[in-house]
Amino acid sequence: MTGLLRNSGLSIVALAVLAGCSATGNQTQVTPQVNRASSQVVLATPPQVNQGLTLNQIMANPDWMGLLAKGAYWSDDSQSIYFARQAHASSIRDYYQQGIEEVAASQLALNKLHLADQQSGVINKDKTRKAYIYQGNLFVKDLVSGEVSQLTRQNAAVEGVRFIANGDIAFWQADQVFRIHQDSGLFEQIANIKMTAAPKGVQEPESYIAKQQHRLIEYVALQQRKAQQKEEYKHELAKADPTMSAKTWYLGDSETVSDLSLSPDGRYVLLSLIDKNYTWRSEHDIMPNYLGKEGYVDAVPARARVAEDKPVGERLVLLDLKTHTKKDITIEGLTGFDEDVLASVKRENAKAVGTGYKSEKSPRKIQLMQDWGWSQSAIQWQGNGHSVAVMLESVDNKDRWIATIDFDKGALKTEHRLHDTAWVNYTFNQFGWVTDTDDIYYLSEETGYSHLYLKQKNKQAEPLTQGQFVVSSVTLGPKAEFIYYKANKTHPGIDNVYRVEIATGNSEQLTQWDGQLDYELSPDGSHLLLNASRRTEPAELFVKEIGGERKQLTHYTSEAFNSYPWQAPEVVAVPSSHGAGDVYARVYLPQGYDKNSADKYPAVVFNHGAGYLQNAHYGFSGYFREFMFHNLLTQQGYVVMDMDYRGSKGYGRDWRTAVYRNMGHPEVEDLKDGVAWMASNVNVDSAKVGTYGGSYGGFLTFMALFTEPELFQAGAALRPVTDWAHYNAPYTSNILNTPDVDAIAYERSSPIEHAQGLEKPLLIMSGVLDDNVFFQDSVRLVQRLIELEKPMFETAIYPVEPHGFKQPSSWLDEYRRIYKLFEQELK
Repeated sequence: MTGLLRNSGLSIVALAVLAGCSATGNQTQVTPQVNRASSQVVLATPPQVNQGLTLNQIMANPDWMGLLAKGAYWSDDSQSIYFARQAHASSIRDYYQQGIEEVAASQLALNKLHLADQQSGVINKDKTRKAYIYQGNLFVKDLVSGEVSQLTRQNAAVEGVRFIANGDIAFWQADQVFRIHQDSGLFEQIANIKMTAAPKGVQEPESYIAKQQHRLIEYVALQQRKAQQKEEYKHELAKADPTMSAKTWYLGDSETVSDLSLSPDGRYVLLSLIDKNYTWRSEHDIMPNYLGKEGYVDAVPARARVAEDKPVGERLVLLDLKTHTKKDITIEGLTGFDEDVLASVKRENAKAVGTGYKSEKSPRKIQLMQDWGWSQSAIQWQGNGHSVAVMLESVDNKDRWIATIDFDKGALKTEHRLHDTAWVNYTFNQFGWVTDTDDIYYLSEETGYSHLYLKQKNKQAEPLTQGQFVVSSVTLGPKAEFIYYKANKTHPGIDNVYRVEIATGNSEQLTQWDGQLDYELSPDGSHLLLNASRRTEPAELFVKEIGGERKQLTHYTSEAFNSYPWQAPEVVAVPSSHGAGDVYARVYLPQGYDKNSADKYPAVVFNHGAGYLQNAHYGFSGYFREFMFHNLLTQQGYVVMDMDYRGSKGYGRDWRTAVYRNMGHPEVEDLKDGVAWMASNVNVDSAKVGTYGGSYGGFLTFMALFTEPELFQAGAALRPVTDWAHYNAPYTSNILNTPDVDAIAYERSSPIEHAQGLEKPLLIMSGVLDDNVFFQDSVRLVQRLIELEKPMFETAIYPVEPHGFKQPSSWLDEYRRIYKLFEQELK
């Protein structure tokens, strides 16, 4: 391993940055280093307006940037906001309430948290009471008087709650459903669900010896008759005695309850059941912790790999509590329920190994679908409980259905099918009933972009939004006149809030923002709560009266951060030479930039993580350390580019699915175009460009260096994926199917399969306690590189770090190495 971390070639300025110094002219200011007593990097002196940045400052505990508001939501009366603030190194959150007309928030006492308005809960039909779960117990609030009553106090957590149509409260826990009668206070168990086989009761003798025993021994026969009489009496009593609790449901011992939902009228329970033997891990799925607190190596449980995870799907069961009858819901009503959607993929793989494949129809595995970006049940009851809609997905990831259930037949009826030959998106899956109607609203990517649709009973769905933009975060207004949503209509990197009138389909823009935002509609529908940011401004809370002015509520970003002259990256559209249209990117220009300088600039390309994530936008980057690091690099003479390569979020279905069965190849094409754009437009020397990134960005760093060895002169891969067969099933099987079905896609897309192409210096950095991308990923690639006799790589391990690093000392060490690599190889 030579040439990567040699000690020559660093400027005084570069050495000052590495040492945590700020270099301006001939003077250096040393910032605090390590507190030896705690072995933690102490808070560095915040950046000074007239001084260059240091790694110690930007990789220190980020609390100096300000403790921003998290998880903000409306009070029940729409007059105030609740939110939390949490110091970076603290495991405890503090909670606050701030009136929309107040200038400061008040911290809530611990013994008053249960009385605070809760973000989630259910409202009765008259909108006079709210039921909610706090710390596993059930509470109800009178929305008129504000009085709060606690209804349960127990160790077993309540899992769900709803109001019954007549005002009674129902809740469920541990597969049991209870009802509290508001008129009498009676506490009633209305469903006792047991995932066991039904007891056999008193059995008649079957074997010869048993029958002989009963025939010859009167005492034995007498005991048999008494037992039968008691059983018959108990059965008749249960039928006749109105004081008895509900009958028990015995649903067998082979499954477990995955989801449970009670109808608004209290009559039906809809269950989703899953094989009890299915688990997220197997016995050998462990992650070693070499620094266990007892001094030994601890075996930490870890998730299964996609190559071994075998999802079994779920099935729906409807329980009628009135008639005590059970219906197993058949899936034949789902359009395409038995299609062989992977036929072409299987045929291609079979041909590659010299075998044949015959396509055959068979029932597909399905399961309830959850939107990864929005907390919502996949079971939605109509207000009166006479209808229920469910959102289901196929385990093979190619279909998503919205279906209603025929209670009498126990059958599904397809209301909408979304099919994708690649994979159905795991976001943009919100849906629900329009209040007091038979109409269903939902999001769908069927046109290529996520849009909002309205499906009236027995009619074709109609789009409520249309265009080349992405709709998300849907909210039905309190009077069901409008549906509110977020969209990036004016630019892929700019969000605003809109609403569409259901009756007319007319849309109206409600906010005028020039960055990124999230919103929450007030309970009375009069205001929007905004969590909004700009390129150099971290997110703060704003309140916007609909039709009125926007007002900033919080000012938690520190003065030290606000006063520093951060460079706002320009968002540019890089033309694709590979038929992809425009690739959006952030560009940071070096200090003192001169486009006509004879000396061309070195450059660094940052690859964002997650794959399906957007970073080239006008909001404050979630990669706040990288944002500051990129500012530091520009002060050291670099151009920096962040690209939203193909597969990124915010640009529609086709951009997302461009990486289907081909991860790491379209993205590298986009990186090539990015380097060419910098060479043509911002005076970059294309022979002096490096790249780095974490997680998916680390994977992409590998693929660039392995498959296009002349593109970058050096690369740093942080917590990187090296072999997709070792990543998790929910993410990977979407894009690459599964290894047993589509080995071609895995071999094409896994860096370890292309490692022989490495020619330029590579730095690999991984956390040992990473339970997302396992440390084993890096270990296997390192051994592969050793066997390939590739001397141009180095590794750094971080024994206490998970996927997202926690310790400032680790961040500092990591970025010192990255910076040193670029200084040595690009200058």
